[in-house]
Amino acid sequence: MIKQKEFYLVEELANKLRVSNMTIYRYIKAGKIKAYKIGKEFRIDDKEFNKFLNRTRT
Repeated sequence: MIKQKEFYLVEELANKLRVSNMTIYRYIKAGKIKAYKIGKEFRIDDKEFNKFLNRTRT
C-alpha cells in the first residue's frame, strides 16, 4: 500500500495556527515554509509544516 502525502491549503494552516492567511503567505515568501504552487493556490506538505513547527518551538 502506497502512502499518499498529506497537503494543507493556506487557509487550513492559518486556521490551525490561528493566524491570518496573509501571515502564511508571508512565511512562504520568506522561505520559512516550503510550498508547492499549483495553479493560483499553494499546497504545504505535512512534513514541511511539522519542520516549521519544530524550528519555531521555543
